[in-house]
This record gives sequence, structure tokens and C-alpha cells, in this order.
Amino acid sequence: MENTIQIKKYTFLAVFACSLVFSACNKKPKIVDVPTNTKQTPTTDRRELTNDSLFLYAKEVYYWNAALPTYDEFEPRKYNAELVNLDNYNENLFNIVKESASPDYDAEAEDTKYSYIFDQSDKNPTASIAHRTSSVDLEGNGNDIGVRLGYYGSANNYKILITAVYPNSPADQAGFVRGDVITQINGVSYGTNFYNQIDHITNAIDGTVVTLAGTRSDVPFSTVLNKALYTSVPVYKNSTLTAGTKKIGYLAYARFSSLENSMNALNAAFQNFSNSGVTDLIIDLRYNGGGYISTAVHLTNLIAPTGTSGVMFAEHYNTTMQTKQATILKNQPNVNSNGVVVGSYFDEDYSVTANTTTFSKSGPVGGVKNVVFIVTGSTASASELVINNLKPHMTVKLVGERTYGKPVGFFPITLENKYDVYYSMFETKNSKGEGGYYNGMGVDVEADELTSSQKMYDWGNPLDPSTAKALNILAPGLPVTGKAKTAEAKAGATGVALKKLGGNKTNPEFVGMIENRK
Repeated sequence: MENTIQIKKYTFLAVFACSLVFSACNKKPKIVDVPTNTKQTPTTDRRELTNDSLFLYAKEVYYWNAALPTYDEFEPRKYNAELVNLDNYNENLFNIVKESASPDYDAEAEDTKYSYIFDQSDKNPTASIAHRTSSVDLEGNGNDIGVRLGYYGSANNYKILITAVYPNSPADQAGFVRGDVITQINGVSYGTNFYNQIDHITNAIDGTVVTLAGTRSDVPFSTVLNKALYTSVPVYKNSTLTAGTKKIGYLAYARFSSLENSMNALNAAFQNFSNSGVTDLIIDLRYNGGGYISTAVHLTNLIAPTGTSGVMFAEHYNTTMQTKQATILKNQPNVNSNGVVVGSYFDEDYSVTANTTTFSKSGPVGGVKNVVFIVTGSTASASELVINNLKPHMTVKLVGERTYGKPVGFFPITLENKYDVYYSMFETKNSKGEGGYYNGMGVDVEADELTSSQKMYDWGNPLDPSTAKALNILAPGLPVTGKAKTAEAKAGATGVALKKLGGNKTNPEFVGMIENRK
């Protein structure tokens, strides 16, 4: 078992004794073994064993493992004060990350930026972890009312808006749309004390029966929604916008869910683009926190121009893994699609060469040379991967806000057959060797979520500030057919839009980049 694994580190000290009376130094160096793992004594305590494993795995598979201290210096078993085991393990992991002093650690945050651990029994479709999994999971399963909320303004005077409605959810079936203003939840008014009210809002939204009251297109409504299980699709909207003589494809994509959940919806969208004769693309990833790398590869190949070939990106693991020294991975079984164990993760090749993905153009859209991505601070991981993949091969522009900044990925390490640990394991780099966007990707054109008159428009509406600025990049100054542009949607409009509150703490979406090894 992985819990019995010892870490040994040898320090070599050469001690030379020389005669003081005209004699030469003729003694051989003496090698002294300095123990670094004396505190990992035998134990049968489950909590101590798992705390050991959290640290010992990190010492071999964590991307910044070289910066970690010895077992004796770190003392992983000291994280045992909490009644709930998962709380102890989270504290352990947080301090592992803190010791690395890597981009994974944010001194001003309460959680790690990239790595995390959770109980397998708590992940969707049950969606039982508030703030964390209260949205649709990466297999398309939802178990909630189906809305994503945003908070805008100041802490003492803010608005609650529905920023997304998950397809096929209770909210979707009830007619809710992006841009709806929420004034009351279960009869309670909110908007005056954000930091005291946010937990109450989240708990209310996660309830079994939720009454939402507010306005839609300035018309009041009050609707009762019942939490339900549903299967969603990851595409919020796909459409074709006409600007002058240009046909511009628009895709709003929620998450990089499994290929089984995403492929049909993505393929259908690009078939629509082909049928409409699109020449340019707008890909809206403003709330897309990532997901499966395999799905990111598929979207990259759908967007890429015909003839694109060669390296798409490469995964760079730490030296321990690349040189096949991560022997602890022998304790992680590798299971095929039929559930049969076919070896262990140790058997895998973690070299850069073996983990390089190449282009294989797919789909009917091949002539696009320009693509604009709409992004925010919630755009992360697999979303950033697609952007970085395409930069060397076509004209790529970003509109909105600086992205989250997560160029690292992982696959799960399972402990106790109960907990999945996602250590930051590898960094991705494109065909030019570009990566390292730990501080996020800067935008070419900034855009607010709301208009200067404090309105939020639905996906793909040219009156949406980000969509308007994306269109202006691809078709500067040209009118958009079927939509009357107003002053507030034009570049350079006057007025100040409300700012978002809560940052990523209020983001319910998965943030990560998963390598499919299980």
C-alpha cells in the first residue's frame, strides 16, 4: 500500500582528518547517512496513513515537488485537529502547496488555486457541496434548479442577475434567461450587505424548493422552482451573426464536459456554421472553467484552419515522473474502459514526447482565419488551453477580462478508495513552447459584463458589451443584421457598468484540466 512508502534522502558529508605534524591528508571520505524520515513510525490509524499518503504522493507527483520539505520537516500527521477527516486532509494539502511557494499558493486566499481533494461520494450528480458542485458536472448531470448567479455593484448596494441558465434544467423549462434580475429568494430581499448575505443566498439556491422573484425585460415575475435531476448539454447557444457581408459564427460554451456529453452539441454547432458560410468565429468562454483535455483537443481541431498540422501542445511533468522515479504510482491501478485493471499509473510514460498531442483537423469549418474569444476571470484551464493551442496557427484575439491563469493539469490520485486528490501535475505548452500564463491571459479589448445602463443581455446578442466588441474586431464599424445597435453597445460608450462582487469564490463551475487516464 502507498501508506507504507518511505522517503529517503541522503546527504553526503566528507570529513577529512589531517595530521598536524607534517603528514598529508590520507583518510578516505566518510559517508554519513542523515535520516529525514524518522517520524513516519508504523501506525494503523487511518487518518495518519492518509495524511502520510497526501504528503508522500506530493513528493513524487506534484509539479513543484522539488520545493517541498522532508517528511520530518513537514510532519503531515499533525493535521488531525478537525472532527471531519476531509477538513484535516484539506488543511494538509493547503500547507503542502504553501510550502511549495508555487503559483498554486495565493497568500491572500483560503484555498489552493489549482490542487484540491474531495470525497468521491459528494461529487455530482448529487451536487451536494455548496459553492463547489452546485452546477452541472463534467458528465452533463445536474441536480439543482439550474441557474448561475452573478453579483454586481458595491457590497452595500448590489444587484443579483442570472448569468447563465443550464439547458434542460428546471429554470430553463420555466423560461428563465441570462439577464433576469433577482430581487427576492424565498421571499427574502437581498442587495444591501453582500458579505453577510452571500452564504444565505447560496444555501437558499441549493434548497429543494426555491422561489425566485425579480424582473425579466423590466416585467415582474415570481416563480417556484423544484430542484431536480437532469441531463444538460454544454452549449448555451450557437448562432450566425451577419455584419455587412461577413458571416460570423457565435458559440457560447459552458464547460469541457466529457466527449460523450459535448461532441454531438459541438459538431452540430460547427455544422450550422458551415451551412451558414461563416468566415470568422466568436467563442464565448466567459464562465468556462475547463474540464477534459480530450474535449479541448476536439474543439481545437474544429476551430483550426484546414491544413493545420504538427504539435498542438505538450504536457510537461516533473523530473521525478519523466525519469520514471515516481514509484508511488505503483499503488494507483490503471483501469480500462471495461473496468479491468491493466497495470498501474507507474507503467505510463510521462516524458514530453509521449505526452505531445498533434493536430488532426476535423469538422466542416475549415476556412476560418480569425477567432475572438470572450473571456473573464472565470475562464480557466481547458479554455485557456484551446486559446494557447490556436495562437501560433491563426489570428486570435481576447475580449473581456484577464483569464484565471491555470496552465497546469492533473489526473486523480485515489486514497482510501474514497478521496480523489487532484495535485497540479503537469504544465501545457503550445507548438512554440509558450505557456506559463499563471497570472492569466491579458485581453486585447476590455469589456464589462453589464452595459452602461446596468443591463445584461442574453448569449450572442450584439448589445452585450463583449459580443459588441468582438464584432467590432472582426467587422469594424459594420452594422449587424437584425439587431439595432444602441449607443451603450458601441465601443467608447459613456457610463459606468457595475463591477462584479465575490470573484471566483461565487463561481460554482468546475475549474481544472483533466487528463483522461481512468
